Amino acid sequence: MSRLDVNRSGEIEVFVRVVDLGDFSAAARAFNMTPSAVSKLVARLESRLGVRLINRSTRKLELTAEGVLFHERGLRILEDINTAEREASAGAEPQGRLRVNSNVPFGLHYLLPLLPRFLADHPKIKVDVALTDRVVDLIEERADIAIRTGPLRESSLIARKLGDSRMMIVAAPDYLRRHGEPETPADLEQHNQLGFCFTRHVEGWPFADGARGKTTMALTGNALVSDGEALRQLALEGLRLARLSSFHIMPDIESGRLVPVLETYNPGDIETMYAVYVGQGGHLPARVRALLDYLAQTVRFP
Repeated sequence: MSRLDVNRSGEIEVFVRVVDLGDFSAAARAFNMTPSAVSKLVARLESRLGVRLINRSTRKLELTAEGVLFHERGLRILEDINTAEREASAGAEPQGRLRVNSNVPFGLHYLLPLLPRFLADHPKIKVDVALTDRVVDLIEERADIAIRTGPLRESSLIARKLGDSRMMIVAAPDYLRRHGEPETPADLEQHNQLGFCFTRHVEGWPFADGARGKTTMALTGNALVSDGEALRQLALEGLRLARLSSFHIMPDIESGRLVPVLETYNPGDIETMYAVYVGQGGHLPARVRALLDYLAQTVRFP
């Protein structure tokens, strides 16, 4: 590239190259520009944004907090531009790297088992999957799609509903033989309950309470875990009672490995599963749309 027009994508590309190479001169050589021209372009970008992105010194370049975030998002923007050009030149056939972030239960029991067929149908797509029950920032994690449950707070995200799953309290038959089955929510004071240790978790289990509607019982357990699959495994081992989504544990219930308890007091609350992504649907890369459509067509909750 002998010359860059003054435009936003060009500014971003130069800024990202300066950061990646760690030097204005090296970036200038890459674009066949002078170091002063590169420096002025970055300064113009900072002026337009109204923030300093790089702290300059004689020895090295150091990114500000705003610079770190802008570099991460700039990488994502440039990758989307490159992907759009590749897809346009290839007739919009789905291709390229697809980054997916999923909670652990859905990832293990639904997403991973479905991927072989999806990849067979779309051989030009490469999928990166990260499983965590921690809510991630899609832009910071450079994720194309995230699987989330519950209410969505980020207004910039678009959500595609995958299904609803009823919440249930369960225990292993061995646990019930040793400790007895609770007959009312008040009986839980004599039992340990498994819970989550992440901060977004709401303490307590809700129960139907006649005319009053719902009541919440505080957890009295002595074990907390970071994800739903760990909760399920401890319940299967007969350690404690657990409250999980039916999509996660229905095979265990059908096989008798877990037994529902206190169903009379189940308030009927549900957990809604979404595939969320950034941007309006009409501007989605073909690879993202392909997986969204595939999940919507194949995921079925009990």
